[in-house]
Amino acid sequence: MLQQIRDRSQSMAAKVIVGAVIVTLALFGIESLVGLFSQSNDSVAEVNGEPVSRQAVEMQVQRAIRSGQVPPDQERQLRNQVIDQLITQQLLDQYAERGGLYMSDAQIDRIIVNRPEFQDQDGHFSADAFRNRLSSAGYTPQSFRHQLQSDLLRQQVQQGLAVSEFMLPNERDQLSVLRNQSRSFRYYTLNRDDLSEPVSVDEQAVQAYYDQHRDQFQRPEQVKLNYVILDQASLAADVEVSEQALRSAYAERKAEAPRRISHIMVSFGDERTREEARQRLQQVREQLQAGEDFAQLANEYSDDTTTSGKGGALGVINRGFFGEEFENAAFSLEQGQVSDIVETDNGLHLLKATGVELPLFAEMRDELREQVAMQQAQDRFNELAQRLIDESFAAEDLASVAEDLGLKVQSSDWVSRNDVSGVLAEPGVMDAAFQPDVLEEGYNSDVIELDDQRRMVLRVTDHREATALPLEDVREQARAKVEAEAVQQALSERAAELAEALKAGRQPAIDWKVVESVTRRSVDDSVPDAVVAQAFRLPRPPASQDATYGKADTQQGVALIALDSVSAGEVSKDDPTDIDAMMAERLRIQAAIQGLLQSLREEAEIERH
Repeated sequence: MLQQIRDRSQSMAAKVIVGAVIVTLALFGIESLVGLFSQSNDSVAEVNGEPVSRQAVEMQVQRAIRSGQVPPDQERQLRNQVIDQLITQQLLDQYAERGGLYMSDAQIDRIIVNRPEFQDQDGHFSADAFRNRLSSAGYTPQSFRHQLQSDLLRQQVQQGLAVSEFMLPNERDQLSVLRNQSRSFRYYTLNRDDLSEPVSVDEQAVQAYYDQHRDQFQRPEQVKLNYVILDQASLAADVEVSEQALRSAYAERKAEAPRRISHIMVSFGDERTREEARQRLQQVREQLQAGEDFAQLANEYSDDTTTSGKGGALGVINRGFFGEEFENAAFSLEQGQVSDIVETDNGLHLLKATGVELPLFAEMRDELREQVAMQQAQDRFNELAQRLIDESFAAEDLASVAEDLGLKVQSSDWVSRNDVSGVLAEPGVMDAAFQPDVLEEGYNSDVIELDDQRRMVLRVTDHREATALPLEDVREQARAKVEAEAVQQALSERAAELAEALKAGRQPAIDWKVVESVTRRSVDDSVPDAVVAQAFRLPRPPASQDATYGKADTQQGVALIALDSVSAGEVSKDDPTDIDAMMAERLRIQAAIQGLLQSLREEAEIERH
């Protein structure tokens, strides 16, 4: 069917239809149509017969890595976490559907248009802000709406559980006592230097680790790409800009540039009428025309006591703070000019522009040239963008499109969904490269809107499936992982030996770090979280021992922990706004949600591929 569409797209009627569809879907994206034809059976799991798509997993992994939330070297661990998260979401979605929960399109629309991040400075919904925010996060409008709807339905499930659960007063008191409990402990972090002999790794161990963890040494699915970029800035570079155009652009900038304004204000109402205030300011105008100093007159006549002693100086003003009448007058002034009488809610004013906050024309020439050239290149850019849409859709290659539009075909080396940089790392690019039509059928991609000034089309020139890399290629990586595990195991055994020696009354030389009387909330940031968590898990030292011993894995090695004392916490006052009450509420809700999820998992048919 797609081939027939492409064959027939040469006709003018077909191009008109395609153009109309593109315009219609400008806000919500072509995903709503393409999704109908590009559903993939490539799933990573099934939940009660419903698939969890690999694409959904990869999109979330890609967003997390590109946003900097997760380092690239933790990608595999992140992927497993994402799969678990999506399975949980699928369970909640199915539960919400069975319960008859529903969010209409109108409700979703109202939520979107009322979200501050999608509004302009006047508080109105902005389609540009909406699309830009979503693009930077790797969403299309259609996928965002779907995600928002699912999130809101899950919130309904959780809120329903929250209002149906309760905690007894004695349970909350017990929680308060535990939370306010304080402990004193010591810890020492063992590293390689604490081992009596270095850890060695033989080839058999490396081979065994590689055989058991082949999935850690996979080369991901990769492609080579050709692509063209239509860039308005490149078109602007060839535009000839006249001196008159530069001067006009400077004048426009100057008209809206911040002004340094002084004023003389005369109020009316209680002490004088509006007419009397106007007459008073008219006298001031006459004195100014006679050559008297504005600052001195402000000190003598202005009713604004906060500025009169400073010559009436208001400082630098921008539009949007002083009201339309005041600002229109202020921004119409050249430096040194005085306005006519301006009326505002708080009185009558004479304004003087004492300065215009704008660099000299010569200093702004390059910036103005770029601005004017971009404006003049806009029409040409729009024309070529439409041609790019039409020609790339119908063309059998990318080279002919580039030649017709005067663009350069660029090429990539092997890249994967998540291992890209530069323009290929921008939202939507690799998603387009792995679309079935592009990847499997060899077609040009749809036009990708990188931003307001750039459009891109790509084509896959080569493709190779994901595969496990041979041990020869990853031997050093595998050896490093085996060695790290062996070192950690040796350190753990050494920590256990030291703990046994301490329990027996022997006192090995240990350079302890002491942590005195801390609660779960007041621990020094320098103490590793794993150490704190283990210190609060250890049982209270019995009367026959000075301390209770334990160990915890840390990023630096293995920490040996000696718990010296435990002090009971106090019950917080019965104040529903205190932190313990809020903590109890959160834990109550969390327990209810975890109970529901455990029940859903036990009843569900979950198959991971």
